[in-house]
Order: sequence, then C-alpha cells, then structure tokens
Amino acid sequence: MSDSKKVERLAELRKQIKEGGGKARIDKQHEKGKLTARERIDILLDNGSFQEIDAFVKHRSSAFGLEDQQFLGDGVVTGYGKIHGRPVYVFSQDFTIFGGSLSETHAEKICKIMDLALKNGIPVIGLNDSGGARIQEGVSSLGGYAEVFWRNSMASGVIPQISAVMGPCAGGAVYSPALTDFVYMVKDTSYMFVTGPNVVKTVTHEEVTSEDLGGASAHGTKSGVAHFAEDNDAVCLNSIRTLMEYLPQNCEEKAPAKPSQKPDAAKAEKLDDLVPDNPNKPYDIKDVIGGVMDKDSFYEVHEHYADNIVVGFARLDGRSVGIVANQPLSLAGVLDIDASVKGARFVRFCDAFNIPLVVFEDVPGFLPGTDQEWGGIIKHGAKLLYAFCEATVPKMTVITRKAYGGAYDVMNSKHIRADYNVAWPTSEIAVMGTKGAVEIIFRKEIAAADNPEAKQKELEDQYSEEFAHPYKAAARGFIDDVILPGETRGKLISAFEVCQNKVDTVPKKKHDNLPL
Repeated sequence: MSDSKKVERLAELRKQIKEGGGKARIDKQHEKGKLTARERIDILLDNGSFQEIDAFVKHRSSAFGLEDQQFLGDGVVTGYGKIHGRPVYVFSQDFTIFGGSLSETHAEKICKIMDLALKNGIPVIGLNDSGGARIQEGVSSLGGYAEVFWRNSMASGVIPQISAVMGPCAGGAVYSPALTDFVYMVKDTSYMFVTGPNVVKTVTHEEVTSEDLGGASAHGTKSGVAHFAEDNDAVCLNSIRTLMEYLPQNCEEKAPAKPSQKPDAAKAEKLDDLVPDNPNKPYDIKDVIGGVMDKDSFYEVHEHYADNIVVGFARLDGRSVGIVANQPLSLAGVLDIDASVKGARFVRFCDAFNIPLVVFEDVPGFLPGTDQEWGGIIKHGAKLLYAFCEATVPKMTVITRKAYGGAYDVMNSKHIRADYNVAWPTSEIAVMGTKGAVEIIFRKEIAAADNPEAKQKELEDQYSEEFAHPYKAAARGFIDDVILPGETRGKLISAFEVCQNKVDTVPKKKHDNLPL
C-alpha cells in the first residue's frame, strides 16, 4: 500500500489487540497458574489455524467513566480454527480486560460465532474465565447472557458444544456451560456457583471456600456438573482436543474413523477368566472394555462421579462408539439416582450425534433405601430407560454377569429395541438373585425343614440350575446369542457392520416429555 501511515496504524492496533489488558495483568494471570485467552487458543487449535473475528470491537458504554476505559476486543477473543484438521469455532474470555466480564458487545461477539457455528454445522468451544456480568452496564449485560443461553438451547443436539471453565464462572454465567454437552474444569484455578461463599455465609451461615463450594473437585465428584477435572490449563485444552477425535461435526454427520487397532493383548487374553465364579466377588468392568475395544482408545467421561456406572468414548475397529457399563467395583454396579442421570445424559448425547452405543451389563438392580426413593429414583431411573428407548443409533448389549429385575430392562434390553444382545456363559438373567428368590418362593419349606440352612442351600442350588443362566432368555429370543468372552469383539464388529446404515423412526411429535 502507498499510505504507510495507514499500514502503521493497523500494525499498532494489532499490537494493542495482542497485548490484551497489558503486561502487568498478563503477569498476574500467569502468577495464578492460568494462561491468557490467546495462549489457550494456541494450545487448543492446530498450529497457525486460528482466524480471529471482531478483534476491533469495543464496548459502547459511557456510564461510570467506562468511556475512558477502552480495550480492543472487549474482553473476549472470538474466531475459528481447526482441531485435527477439522474446523471449530471458539471464544476465549480474557480476564486481563475488565476481568473478562460480559458486556453487551462481549455477548454480541460470542453470539455471532455461535450463529455462524450453527449455520455452518461446526462445533463451538467456549473457554470461560470471567468475573460475570459487567455491573456498570446493568440489564444490557444480563440480556447478553440470555442471548447466549438461547443459542445454547437452539444448538443443542445440532452441533457439539464444549465448555471449559478456566477461572471464575458465577451467577447467571454458569448456565451457558450447563447447557452445553461437556464441561471441563481446572483444579485449583476454576470454580462455578450460582451464589458465592459470602452470600452462602449470609443466608445459611455456612463457612465455605470458593474451591470447596464450586471447584473442579466438587463439581467433578459431588454435583456432576463437570465431566472432566484437569490438573492445569494445558492438560485441559489437550483433553478437549482428544474428545473432538470421537465427535462428528454436527448431527447430520458421523464421527471420523481411524485405522483399526487390536485391543490390549493382556486384557484380551484375560477376558475368558475375568468374571469370578463367586457372583458376589467384584471385577473391573474397565478390563472388559480394554479387552474388547481398540487399544488405548477408551476416553472416560464423568470418571469420578457416580462411578458405579462407567461411560465414555472408545473405538471399535476404528469406529467411534459410546460405552455405558455397570461397574461391579463400586456399589456392585447397582443403579442409583446419580448413575441413572449420568448414563441418560451420555446416551442422549451419543444418539443426537450418531455415535453407536455398546453396553456392558452387570447390574444387580436399583439401589434400595429411603434416600433413593425420596430422592426420586423412580423418575431418575426412568431417564436412563427413556434415553435408551428413544435412541435410534445402533445399540448393542453384552451381559457379562448379572441382569436382574427392572434394571435388566433398563440397560438396553432387546425389549426396548436394542439391535444386538448377547450374553456370556457367566450371565444370570432373572427377576432377582438366587438367595433372595429362594427366600421368597420357598419361605414356608425352609421354615419347616429340620435343617433350614441345608434346605435353603439345596433350594438355591436347584434355583441356580434352573434360572441363573442365560439360556431361558436365549430360548425366547431375548438375547441373540450366548458367546464366549473372547468372541465379543468379533461379534460386535460384525453386528455393527450390518447396522451402520440403520434407519429407525419415532412417532411424530413436537418434542418429547422426558421425566425431568
């Protein structure tokens, strides 16, 4: 260009954009163990792929002296780039500018890329690090939050939405991450809560820190709000990159495939002897997953929340699949409120984005007790049932051991239209366990016996011989085959090959009425 002053002006403005809130504030961000908004984008996206949008935007407020405090970008970096060569939209809040607080223009920037993401069928990733609504702007900033929430709702089930909470996220700000598909948090540097420690103290007189109230550990283990709790910013961002390998771009596509990898050899060899002879002895269902799925492909979701059920993504013959598995190591794999909700949410995500489901079932039933009943185990358990019922993706179930009572029905049984159901020879498909069944059916005979203990043992042996196996279910076609554990991988691969173009429909409706 001939006008060097105009070129110099652009160069100077670009320099200001890169500097954010200035070196002192950047240093302060680093002292807290946090990366800056732009450093986070550099780690998240493929090298050199980021294209910024709205870098020159400034706020339009003149209240409380804000007209004298102008920063290019207004506290959020927005744009698009690539992860593993596939495009994504991203916004990254900049805490060095007004504490990352959300203003009217800040919200408009986020809304713009969300609109573009939805229009173009591309995932959107939000990196949250904000002091909340910009108080000086009043209702304008609150309106901005609502505009974001509405777009989260409209994009739900259409494009993957990922949130990383990498600093404060309080008040109304928490609802945008809560509306997205997966929430990441960073230990010790991020927190989420509707009301902070000071308000809690005033209202309930409880003394609690921000970390204990809404830190990554609290939400990763107690509330279930966070699906992942990572050690630092870099680990968090690289974990998101891993997640994206399993997801399609939108609801019209399928997840990308990779070359097939054989399972972990040691785990595959142990499958045939993995389930103990004693039905009350636990084993690790993750060893089953590792022995069947492609090596090192299991990416667990909600690892530390409701660990009596295991969910996550894996690859089977190179294809992305969703795993739902009862975990005998925790509460004997029983279904409770938290496990039901955890499983239901994951199943619905997989169904929305065309990711086939594989269920490994070893479930003794639903957890009894007043806490569960009064807490609504009926409606919460119904969520998991509903999720499997409505799912139209290919659905496979492998019963490894127990499949008792209503939990047998819920865990993707043939009756709720699973496509391929098999059982290992160690499986027991029955209304309840042998001991409980005998005590109910033969109560009088046992009481009248000269030796009640011996009589009960005799009847339990008879009942086990008659019912504690998979062959009655197989005789009725409720399972498609009884297979050896070592045959599981080959059988599932074969079943998926014939189901990959599955077409299933549900009755016409405006929307469902999930038992919330």
